Amino acid sequence: MVNNSAGEAANDRITVEVAYALPDRQALLTLSVSSAASVEQIIQQSGILQQFPQIDLLTQKVGVWSRPVKLAEQVREGDRIEIYRPLIADPKDLRRRRAEKAKEEGRADKTTGGRLAEQKTATTEHNNAEQ
Repeated sequence: MVNNSAGEAANDRITVEVAYALPDRQALLTLSVSSAASVEQIIQQSGILQQFPQIDLLTQKVGVWSRPVKLAEQVREGDRIEIYRPLIADPKDLRRRRAEKAKEEGRADKTTGGRLAEQKTATTEHNNAEQ
Protein backbone atom coordinates (compact mmCIF):
# COMPACT_ATOMS: atom_id res chain seq x y z
CA MET A 1 0.00 0.00 0.00
CA VAL A 2 1.37 3.42 -1.03
CA ASN A 3 1.12 6.40 1.30
CA ASN A 4 -0.68 9.16 -0.63
CA SER A 5 -0.52 11.89 1.99
CA ALA A 6 0.97 14.38 -0.51
CA GLY A 7 -1.68 13.44 -3.08
CA GLU A 8 -4.44 13.67 -0.49
CA ALA A 9 -3.20 17.11 0.62
CA ALA A 10 -3.30 18.32 -2.99
CA ASN A 11 -6.87 17.04 -3.36
CA ASP A 12 -7.86 18.87 -0.17
CA ARG A 13 -7.21 22.24 -1.87
CA ILE A 14 -9.52 24.30 -4.03
CA THR A 15 -9.00 27.35 -6.21
CA VAL A 16 -11.15 30.39 -5.42
CA GLU A 17 -11.16 34.11 -6.17
CA VAL A 18 -11.56 37.10 -3.86
CA ALA A 19 -12.92 40.30 -5.43
CA TYR A 20 -13.25 43.88 -4.22
CA ALA A 21 -13.83 47.02 -6.26
CA LEU A 22 -13.77 50.75 -5.72
CA PRO A 23 -14.92 53.21 -8.40
CA ASP A 24 -11.32 53.75 -9.52
CA ARG A 25 -9.55 50.54 -8.48
CA GLN A 26 -10.32 46.84 -8.23
CA ALA A 27 -8.70 43.60 -7.15
CA LEU A 28 -9.43 40.06 -8.24
CA LEU A 29 -7.14 37.61 -6.48
CA THR A 30 -6.94 33.90 -7.28
CA LEU A 31 -5.66 31.56 -4.61
CA SER A 32 -5.46 27.93 -3.64
CA VAL A 33 -6.89 27.24 -0.19
CA SER A 34 -7.92 24.36 2.00
CA SER A 35 -11.36 23.04 1.09
CA ALA A 36 -12.29 23.40 4.77
CA ALA A 37 -11.46 27.14 4.89
CA SER A 38 -14.26 29.59 5.70
CA VAL A 39 -15.03 32.73 3.71
CA GLU A 40 -13.40 34.83 6.42
CA GLN A 41 -10.24 32.68 6.49
CA ILE A 42 -9.93 32.91 2.71
CA ILE A 43 -10.32 36.70 2.77
CA GLN A 44 -7.62 36.89 5.48
CA GLN A 45 -5.28 34.61 3.49
CA SER A 46 -5.78 36.55 0.27
CA GLY A 47 -4.03 39.67 1.58
CA ILE A 48 -6.84 41.89 0.27
CA LEU A 49 -7.30 43.46 3.71
CA GLN A 50 -3.74 44.83 3.48
CA GLN A 51 -4.37 46.20 -0.03
CA PHE A 52 -7.65 47.85 1.04
CA PRO A 53 -7.39 48.77 4.74
CA GLN A 54 -10.82 50.44 4.63
CA ILE A 55 -12.51 47.02 4.38
CA ASP A 56 -14.32 46.22 7.62
CA LEU A 57 -15.64 42.67 7.66
CA LEU A 58 -17.71 43.42 10.76
CA THR A 59 -19.89 45.89 8.83
CA GLN A 60 -19.48 45.10 5.12
CA LYS A 61 -21.45 42.32 3.48
CA VAL A 62 -19.80 39.51 1.54
CA GLY A 63 -21.15 37.13 -1.04
CA VAL A 64 -20.31 34.28 -3.37
CA TRP A 65 -21.30 34.90 -6.99
CA SER A 66 -23.71 37.72 -5.93
CA ARG A 67 -25.37 35.58 -3.25
CA PRO A 68 -24.94 36.95 0.28
CA VAL A 69 -23.11 34.56 2.63
CA LYS A 70 -21.93 34.52 6.22
CA LEU A 71 -18.21 34.76 7.00
CA ALA A 72 -18.28 31.25 8.54
CA GLU A 73 -19.57 29.55 5.35
CA GLN A 74 -17.39 27.31 3.26
CA VAL A 75 -16.96 27.69 -0.48
CA ARG A 76 -16.48 25.30 -3.37
CA GLU A 77 -13.98 24.98 -6.18
CA GLY A 78 -14.16 27.94 -8.55
CA ASP A 79 -16.24 30.19 -6.28
CA ARG A 80 -15.69 33.94 -6.26
CA ILE A 81 -15.93 35.66 -2.89
CA GLU A 82 -17.07 39.26 -3.27
CA ILE A 83 -16.67 41.96 -0.64
CA TYR A 84 -19.37 44.61 -1.08
CA ARG A 85 -18.93 48.30 -0.41
CA PRO A 86 -21.52 50.02 1.76
CA LEU A 87 -24.29 51.77 -0.15
CA ILE A 88 -23.88 55.52 -0.39
CA ALA A 89 -27.61 56.12 -0.84
CA ASP A 90 -30.78 54.07 -0.50
CA PRO A 91 -31.80 52.90 -4.03
CA LYS A 92 -35.53 53.31 -3.23
CA ASP A 93 -34.93 56.86 -2.07
CA LEU A 94 -33.02 57.70 -5.26
CA ARG A 95 -35.78 56.24 -7.43
CA ARG A 96 -38.42 58.25 -5.56
CA ARG A 97 -36.44 61.48 -6.04
CA ARG A 98 -35.96 60.83 -9.77
CA ALA A 99 -39.70 60.21 -10.21
CA GLU A 100 -40.59 63.41 -8.36
CA LYS A 101 -38.15 65.43 -10.45
CA ALA A 102 -39.54 63.96 -13.68
CA LYS A 103 -43.07 64.90 -12.64
CA GLU A 104 -41.98 68.46 -11.81
CA GLU A 105 -40.26 68.79 -15.18
CA GLY A 106 -43.25 67.40 -17.07
CA ARG A 107 -41.41 64.39 -18.43
CA ALA A 108 -43.00 61.71 -16.29
CA ASP A 109 -43.76 58.42 -17.96
CA LYS A 110 -43.90 54.75 -17.02
CA THR A 111 -40.11 54.61 -16.64
CA THR A 112 -39.62 57.85 -14.72
CA GLY A 113 -42.60 57.62 -12.41
CA GLY A 114 -45.96 57.35 -14.10
CA ARG A 115 -48.08 59.84 -15.98
CA LEU A 116 -48.92 63.34 -14.88
CA ALA A 117 -52.55 64.09 -14.12
CA GLU A 118 -52.72 66.37 -17.22
CA GLN A 119 -51.41 63.60 -19.44
CA LYS A 120 -53.98 61.15 -18.08
CA THR A 121 -56.80 63.64 -18.75
CA ALA A 122 -55.58 64.32 -22.30
CA THR A 123 -55.28 60.59 -23.01
CA THR A 124 -58.76 59.93 -21.62
CA GLU A 125 -60.26 62.74 -23.73
CA HIS A 126 -58.45 61.43 -26.83
CA ASN A 127 -59.69 57.88 -26.23
CA ASN A 128 -63.29 59.12 -25.66
CA ALA A 129 -63.20 61.13 -28.90
CA GLU A 130 -62.13 58.03 -30.87
CA GLN A 131 -65.08 56.01 -29.56
